[in-house]
Amino acid sequence: MPSIGYRTAEAARAVRVPLRRGVVIQLVFCLTRRPHLTREAFLHRWLDVHGPLVREHAAALGIRRYAQVHTLPPGAFARLAASRGGPVAYDGVAELWFESIEAMQAAAATPEGRRAGRALLEDEREFIELKSSPIWLGEPHVLVG
Repeated sequence: MPSIGYRTAEAARAVRVPLRRGVVIQLVFCLTRRPHLTREAFLHRWLDVHGPLVREHAAALGIRRYAQVHTLPPGAFARLAASRGGPVAYDGVAELWFESIEAMQAAAATPEGRRAGRALLEDEREFIELKSSPIWLGEPHVLVG
């Protein structure tokens, strides 16, 4: 799970997101494993170590839902990927839902939220190649289901 804590109070205040107030926000984090880890070791660490850590800190960070999408072995989608000519697949995607941007920011600005964010980021550094793992916030629009 990605850390949503801010390193400084100034950084937290500097975030001015032009979104509709009270709209559900989704954090999406495309994960690339650290080079020394096998795919299996990465998935185990993410699911069995980091997952429970996210669960432990979810309330402090205002996380309403957390899902891990684990990439299937490369052979399972090679033809599909080749048909699009895209980049190498990520090892997985973390999806986190928040009540609103205001709720997410408020939770991350509390002492508990800052501690939780630091704990998650510290753990992420152990198994995620952060510089190769894009993260962003979005407003989900469900069109089917």
